Amino acid sequence: MANISRRNFIASAGLLLAGTLVGCGSNGSSTGSAAGSAASGTTYTIGVIQLTEHSALDAANKGFVEALKKSGLNVKFDQQNAQNDQSACQTISSKFVSDGVDLIYAIATPAAQAAAAATTDIPIVGCAITDYAASGLVQDNDKPGTNVTGASDLTPVAEQLEMMQKVLPDVKKVGLLYCTAESNSDVQIKAAKAELDKLGIEYADFTVSSSNEIQSVVESAVGKVDALYSPTDNTIAAGAAQVGQICKENKLPFIAGEEGMCNAGGLFTLSINYEDLGRAAGEMAIKILKGEAKPEDMPIEHLSTKSLVVVKNDEMAEAIGVDLSALDA
Repeated sequence: MANISRRNFIASAGLLLAGTLVGCGSNGSSTGSAAGSAASGTTYTIGVIQLTEHSALDAANKGFVEALKKSGLNVKFDQQNAQNDQSACQTISSKFVSDGVDLIYAIATPAAQAAAAATTDIPIVGCAITDYAASGLVQDNDKPGTNVTGASDLTPVAEQLEMMQKVLPDVKKVGLLYCTAESNSDVQIKAAKAELDKLGIEYADFTVSSSNEIQSVVESAVGKVDALYSPTDNTIAAGAAQVGQICKENKLPFIAGEEGMCNAGGLFTLSINYEDLGRAAGEMAIKILKGEAKPEDMPIEHLSTKSLVVVKNDEMAEAIGVDLSALDA
């Protein structure tokens, strides 16, 4: 078990939970209960579609459920996990539509894309999605214009790579590890390449199309790069322990995109809090169910001036011979 230490950086307090106070649309069936003020005694059904199981998405689910339970609304949840299968996302989304759920909570980009393809009427609140507009979910992140809104987990990519240079000043070439099937990763990788160009560090892509390719791809990076970096990629996050084991055996630093990935096998990260992100999405869902806001008018939320956490995996650092004390400065 990794010995994890952390330090909070809090730039300012609170979340920017924006939304225009207007009536909410419905799908014409059981979602009609969300069209006006929440009626006393009304029970709302929320279909939850989570792309896969890993700690960040689990935390986003937990935070959302806690927010709804504290809202005073009568809510029941239909929890479904797609096990990182896009066709399963589509099947689950179609079932939610046929069941007439009042709202869909979609955790991760592929889950939200499947839900948005299945319905343009039922409100969809997303979470753990990097860029809603780039993923085709909304017309604009500030004014969605669709039945989709939610909370973004935009990663502090530049800051993470600046930390890498601080801890590993001799790094000349970085391997960028990600899944080509995830549009959220594409956005972050572009940002990573821009930052590495700025830092004067070379890079090379090491991509997978599924979890079955992780071992061979990571092994192929050994000896070719001085460190690996992965953003908040769901496929890599689910296989972070496997990545970490290969890196440990070959003394290759692995800089992870978020806390759960670091705990599982990374060296260090600067991470947002996914449970807080889920709570932010939950507050948005509450406004929609109460008829106080429409998804199309609700700007995509960020954990404004995020509460960022530095996570250090001391066990991994000792195993590969890296000094992390620079992160304490």
